[in-house]
Amino acid sequence: MDLGIAGKKALVCGASAGLGYACAQALVQEGVDVLIVARTEAPLQQAATRLRALGGGGVMALAADVTTEAGRASIFAAQSDFDMVVTNAGGPAPGDFRQWDRDTWVRAIEANMLAPIEVIKATIDGMMARGFGRIVNITSSAVKSPVDGLGLSNGARSALTGFVAGLARSTVARGVTINNLLPGTFDTARLAGNFEAAARRAGRSVEQVVADRLAKHPAHRFGRPEELGHTCAYLCSVHAGYINGQSILMDGGSFPGVF
Repeated sequence: MDLGIAGKKALVCGASAGLGYACAQALVQEGVDVLIVARTEAPLQQAATRLRALGGGGVMALAADVTTEAGRASIFAAQSDFDMVVTNAGGPAPGDFRQWDRDTWVRAIEANMLAPIEVIKATIDGMMARGFGRIVNITSSAVKSPVDGLGLSNGARSALTGFVAGLARSTVARGVTINNLLPGTFDTARLAGNFEAAARRAGRSVEQVVADRLAKHPAHRFGRPEELGHTCAYLCSVHAGYINGQSILMDGGSFPGVF
């Protein structure tokens, strides 16, 4: 299927690895010119090299922390207009809410709610003026099914979801859609790190922890990052203009509800 987006411009955040990289990869393969952003220069440039080797769209890379005002300013100084934006930031650390002070909450909200909103604010008017725009926020399945111990993520990402639900209704008539992707367990370095930490806490091997998790998973496997990347690319396509204000759960059926 031709997604009809070749030659358009995209900003993909957190794109040096994992799900952000997978989204950038899918867009480049569709001929989109992509600016990839992440905080650390070396892995970001390595990611850019791999993306350029694919052919397709052009690739620019900029090391910047999108969760800070200075980082966002450097991004929009390099390029101001985008047809697509993929927001993506790592979730805050787990813990006991009794130990979180106000500053801890503010950092989580800044990274996982306010930063995406600021990126949207900087790009959405230009999209509406041109009559086409796609915004995809990579959040978490915890928005749909909150995870005990991940209160910072549950709260901040759910707040972003509520904001987006309202905003999306005011932009779609001008050709701009806003949607969220809610990943469950995907085979990324971050997931591997989580399993290693869980194994240390439990005094078990990583293999045992992973086996237990897979045994409880309906698909008996973890998601492949490229699966989410291709879904992101479709949401950015000309064919997805009637998908708007949605939170699309990608967890292999782990959530046990109907809606």
